[in-house]
This record gives sequence, structure tokens and C-alpha cells, in this order.
Amino acid sequence: MRLTPLDIQKHRFSSRLRGIDPAEVESFLHLLSEDYEALQKERDVLESRVHKLESRVEDLSRNEETLQKTLITAQTLSEDLKKTAMKEAEVMMGQAEVKAEKLLNASHRRAAQLAEEIRELKAIRTRVGAALQQTLESHLQLVESLTAIDQADQDHDKIAYLAGRTETGS
Repeated sequence: MRLTPLDIQKHRFSSRLRGIDPAEVESFLHLLSEDYEALQKERDVLESRVHKLESRVEDLSRNEETLQKTLITAQTLSEDLKKTAMKEAEVMMGQAEVKAEKLLNASHRRAAQLAEEIRELKAIRTRVGAALQQTLESHLQLVESLTAIDQADQDHDKIAYLAGRTETGS
């Protein structure tokens, strides 16, 4: 059974012969009651503080748990974002490689086409040069033959002139 300061103050001891001095007992009980009351108030204050601290610890524990879950979620999200970014980068690299390969193939096809066109143009130039040379040779032969005819005509005219001079006796 718990005693209260009031119980201590109201407690009365039975008297006996040769007993204790009642005033001294009363004074001691009064001091004891005051100390007991102070201790009880202090205990109540400490108990209230303990309850507040326990409540605070529970709140902090819940906050810590929430923060740990949030941290785990953030780490998971970060890893997922990193994986997604890596996959996107791989896809973009693949697309860039395909596009570069297509451009390279198109460039090779264009270079081959240009080389073929150059070869064809060289062949045409060779044929045109040969045709031009043949035409020039043909014209040169024609000029030579015309020159020979003119020369023959001149020779013939000279002969005729000379023959005509000889006949007239000049």
C-alpha cells in the first residue's frame, strides 16, 4: 500500500509509558511528509517527462522508419532511372549506329556511282577523241587530195599554157 504525504501527517502512534516524545515524533513526521511530498511531485514531473520523451522517441522511430523507407525507395528509383537511362543510351547508340551505317552505305553507293560515271565519261572522251581524230584525219586527207587536185590542175594549166605558147610560137 502506498502512503501519501497526508497519510504520514495524520498517522498517530499509540502512547505507552516511557514512550517517545510526541512533539518530536510530530516534527519528524511533518519533515518526512514534506520530503515525501516533494519526492512525489518530482516523481510525477519525471514520469510526465518520461512519457513525453517516450512519445517523442516513438515519433522519431516512426520518422526514422519513414526516412529509411523513403531512402530505400529513392535508391531503388535512382537505380531504376540509371538502368532506364542506360537502356535509352544503348537504344540511341544503336539508332545512331544504324543511321551511320545507312549514311556510310549511301556514301559508298554514291562513290561507286560517281566512279562509274567518271569511267563512262572517260570512255566517252576516248571515243570522242578517236572520232575527232578520225574526222580530222579524214578532212586532212580531203584537204591533201584537194591540194593534190589543185596542184594537178595548176600543173595541167601550166602544161596547157606552155603548150599553148609553144603552138603559137611565142
